[in-house]
Order: sequence, then structure tokens, then C-alpha cells
Amino acid sequence: MSKNFLFIMVMVGMLFTVGCEQINRGGVVTTKDMIYQMPGENIVTRWYSYENVNADKGAGGQDQYGRKGAASVTIPAGDSHVMVDAKGSGTIRRIWFTLWDRKPKDLQGLRIEMYWDGAKTPAVSGPVGDFFCHSWGHMVRFENEFFSSGEGRNFNCCIPMPFKKGAKIVMVNESGRTNRMHYEVDVTLGDEHGDDMLYFHSFWSREDFDGKPRSDKVILPYVQGRGRFLGCHLGVKRKKSTKAFWWGEGEVKIYLDGDGDFPTLCGTGTEDYVSTAYGQGVFGNMYHGNQFLSENEDAYGFYRLHVPDPVYFHEDIRVTIQVMAGAMFDEMSAAMESDKDLKLMKTGKGDEYFTLAELKANPQGWSKIEAQDDWFAMAYWYMDKPENALGAIAGAKERMSDLP
Repeated sequence: MSKNFLFIMVMVGMLFTVGCEQINRGGVVTTKDMIYQMPGENIVTRWYSYENVNADKGAGGQDQYGRKGAASVTIPAGDSHVMVDAKGSGTIRRIWFTLWDRKPKDLQGLRIEMYWDGAKTPAVSGPVGDFFCHSWGHMVRFENEFFSSGEGRNFNCCIPMPFKKGAKIVMVNESGRTNRMHYEVDVTLGDEHGDDMLYFHSFWSREDFDGKPRSDKVILPYVQGRGRFLGCHLGVKRKKSTKAFWWGEGEVKIYLDGDGDFPTLCGTGTEDYVSTAYGQGVFGNMYHGNQFLSENEDAYGFYRLHVPDPVYFHEDIRVTIQVMAGAMFDEMSAAMESDKDLKLMKTGKGDEYFTLAELKANPQGWSKIEAQDDWFAMAYWYMDKPENALGAIAGAKERMSDLP
């Protein structure tokens, strides 16, 4: 065996080792961890469930003489249940739960909140359906890197969520009716987190752009700090201006570290952002997919997770997507003839509209349109602060209204 070959093999091994260490230090993709190494004695595993609400040692499953006496908890309308109240340092590893009632208004009316290190405001706030990638309150079978529902009856999340002083997870029932929940939150306690640790955040918003053409849906509002945009779960419900058209021409724009009118990162279209092309049907991959499509194809739910393609920010960040459609000229003219009040704004400055005359003159033409659809966004990101100053999300009435 030549010396040159041995040298090359040694260098490859060193690069592989360094690469693994870099993946592990990232703290996001846990499947690359050295799972066969025993941690220090100060790190312990705890499961929070209604069978052991405080996850105390040797205190699980005591009700009914240990024979499954407290497998679920009732949450009356207007009440809440603390799923986790951990003290000290640790990491949320997995969240699983299911509900007795799983209708759209249940999924949109129940709100999940997460607090880190004794913060007064939640770092995570959103309807449980949209947070766990069940779009518009409709449950489907799907799987991606961080969320899954093997048979469309449960909620799974495996995003690592570290904390230094404590963690609290609360389920708030604003659905207007009593529900019942089985749950299990798996945690390691005693983890040592350094100064480079980032806190997990998530924020939900919805906006109906009816009457507001030439708009951008804000996915992640402006936040200051240092961190990483982890991705988003988005949903669109087509309105009359795009019922007959392709709705997804809008570009995702990510404004980083002091960007002004124009972003540093800019995509090329909605379906392109979720890594497909020329339309968007139902599909699912680890980092991108369209897992929900309503029966009449008026509503979509889709996700993009920035795991292999990290989006870092060092000062501030804001993420948007354009509310924009596209159609053939003959489709536009047919829509305008069937609805005499329909106006289709051209993309651009916002002061020009298509006329029937120009559309009929070139029926094979195609163009973009400023749309007026109904959107929601669930943003996921890590940041160096346990609070994000974004305020409360919309109330239950708005979250549950006009669902597909």
C-alpha cells in the first residue's frame, strides 16, 4: 500500500470526523448524534404525561393501582392544561398527543404555548393544527423531518427545544367545547447548554387579502436578534379572484440583517419554494411538501424546512411571500365575463388592470395577477432570546372562521 494512498485515507477520515462534529454541534438534526455513547450521570430522561404530570422519578402510573388510571386529561372549554413545567436545564425531544375530538374548529380553537427560562410571554404560540402541519384544521397522513401523523389521527413534533432554567408547555382550549387529550412530552434534563444555544420560536398569523391586491403575506414578522430561520408551514384558500387560476406565483423574500426595500434572499415562485415546479399537487418529502389539498382544490397546505440549507441571521430577519396568481388570457377573459365586477390587477406598480379587449386580442397570452387570497403562516425559527416581542396571535374566532 503506497504512502500516498495512506495519506489520502487519513485525510478523508479526519474530514469525516470534523464533519460529524459540525453536524452534532448544530443541534438540529439529532439523527446524526452519537447514539451509542452514554451521557454523564447528570442527564436523565423524563416523560411528561397525565400519568406522571410532574415527570417525577418513580411516580408514574399510580392511579387505579397502576392499571392505566390516568391516560388522558379533560380540558373544559375556556380552560388550559400545563403539559410540561420543567425546572433547570434540559431539552424537549419529542411532543406527541391526540384529541378525542379532531374537527377543524377543535384544531384551530386549541392553542399551544411554550415558554422558556421563566419568560412572561410565549416563544411559541399557534393553533395546534397549523403548528403540527395539519392545515386549515384538517388532519391528513404525512411525515417530514420535524412533524408527522402516521394515520392522520395524532400530532408529532421532534424539533429539539433546549432551555437553561426551565420550560413550560401549555394547551389552551378556546374551541368553545370540552375536549380530552392523551399526551406524552419526552425530555432530557440536566443537559449543559453553552452560550451559543438558541431558543426555539414559532408564530402564527392569518390574513384575508380580499380587497387588498398587491400585498405580501408576512410569514415571520420583523424580529431582532441572532439565530436561524428553520422554515414554515403555509396555507392558502383561493378567493374569487383566483378560483379559476393558478394561485402560486408569489416569491418568498427573506430580509436579513438590515435589509431595506429589497431582500438578500429571493425565491422564484411559491411551488418553487417548496421544491416542486409548474403547479402544486399533494406530495411529501423530508424538507418540503404539499400535504393538504381540499376536495374542491380551493385550499392548500404546504411546508418548507431549511435544514440542509440553513438561513442564518445576525441582527434581524423578516420573511414574506407575495400574494400573486397567474393565468392564460382566455381564462381571465372568461372569468371577467362571468363576473362583471371582477377586476384583475397587473403585477407591477399597482395602477394597471387588464381589460377584456386586450385579453381577447391575445387569448393564448399569459400573465401574472395581483391576487386577493386568504393565507395563514406558521413560522419556525431559533433565536438567542427566550422571548420574541411579537405579541399575542389572533383570537379563536378568527382562527376558526371560514375554514375550507
